[in-house]
Amino acid sequence: MIFERTKAEGLAHNSYFIGSGSQAAVIDPRRDCYVYVDLARRHSLKIKSIFETHRNEDYVHGSWELSNMTGAEIYHGSGLEWKYGMTIHGGQDFRIGGLRLTALQTPGHTDESISYVLTDLSNATASIMVFTGDALFVGDVGRTDLYGPDQAPRLATALYESIFGRILPLGDGTILCPAHGAGSVCGMNIANRDESTLGIERLQNPVLQMKNRDEFVRHKVAEKPARPYYFDQMEKYNLDGPPLLGCVLSPSPLTPAEFKQRMDGGAIVIDASMPAAFGGAHIKGAYSIWLDGLPAFAGWMLPYDKPLLLVLEDAAHLETAVRHLMRTGYDAVAGYLRGGIEGWYNAGFPIEDLHTLSVHVLNEMLARREKITVLDVRDQAEWESGHIGGSLHIYVGYLEKRLDEVPRDRPVAVVCSVGHRGGLGASILLRAGYPHVHNVLGGLRAWATTGFPLTRE
Repeated sequence: MIFERTKAEGLAHNSYFIGSGSQAAVIDPRRDCYVYVDLARRHSLKIKSIFETHRNEDYVHGSWELSNMTGAEIYHGSGLEWKYGMTIHGGQDFRIGGLRLTALQTPGHTDESISYVLTDLSNATASIMVFTGDALFVGDVGRTDLYGPDQAPRLATALYESIFGRILPLGDGTILCPAHGAGSVCGMNIANRDESTLGIERLQNPVLQMKNRDEFVRHKVAEKPARPYYFDQMEKYNLDGPPLLGCVLSPSPLTPAEFKQRMDGGAIVIDASMPAAFGGAHIKGAYSIWLDGLPAFAGWMLPYDKPLLLVLEDAAHLETAVRHLMRTGYDAVAGYLRGGIEGWYNAGFPIEDLHTLSVHVLNEMLARREKITVLDVRDQAEWESGHIGGSLHIYVGYLEKRLDEVPRDRPVAVVCSVGHRGGLGASILLRAGYPHVHNVLGGLRAWATTGFPLTRE
């Protein structure tokens, strides 16, 4: 048996390659799917089947792309009008050489959610692995809010029945293979490790320690995870089949004059520099989304109907940036700035800066009762764990739609955990014409480490 887990950075997405004999299958592939073709070539296997656990919301499936590359059949759960592949039902078996995959209907995260139980027929008939999609994670379970608050109790009840009635009875020794790891928006508190078994989860997963179904449902309904705007686009792509790529895109380098021409034509600028570098000098109107933040935050900010332009700290970052954007459906990258921001200002084009503050200076300003708005752009759970007294809380993903809540008649100091999301939030305010904006470098982590006071009120 051959088993490989592939992680998509930033999205915390796990996909799986399994093989036996001369055949292989892929479960929940990512869009840049040459990795699976390479694995098949390395092991002299033919990819026969592609299995989806559900219509994912946070990334573009690679199933359609991989099927067109290999001829493999695509399978997914019932309940949606898929425009590609085949719909399957619980109890169906599939042979991959000496392995057997059995479909197990596990609704709750979504209605069509399905898990796959792996059995190695050469050794035993008991299950050895289960691919649970977004039903059960290491240390958490899937979110149940995607259909809206009215449907959350029904989905939470279904998820409870799926986990306790179908997944856990597979046996404590069964290895857990979820679709996401720590950092995913599909779970609230996924543990920062990939390896687990159903037995470990049964004993240690906090959500599985709920006393009964009613407590489990109340817990899930009370959760209020953020729902990124790009989920709607991902759901459409994953239902209908996304545009085929054929290969990883390679945008062209643009001279500053060419770059400005594209900007004047309506292209959106993303500066993938780190926050301190963005603060020193950037192109007016650019979003500050640091390189590793592109998978999580591009979908909150960027439209799908306009071309994108990249400003990079290092041209070697181009492939990573393009992959991050492509995985969430952003294919229209029109180019990147040749020479980066230095090339821009050396060519005589104007720059803008973003004032940065240390936590010490911010604390002094507050102690002097200066007229300043502290804007906390962390998520709800972070806010509730402790924040600066008197600060305004708007999650960075919602900020552009809630600008009317942020005063314009005073300076704004934007804070997050360390300054990355703060830089993004500050760039949103600059784009909106706020005259005096600061990013607090080090954020709440530096604030707490220094011993400055926090409140939970």
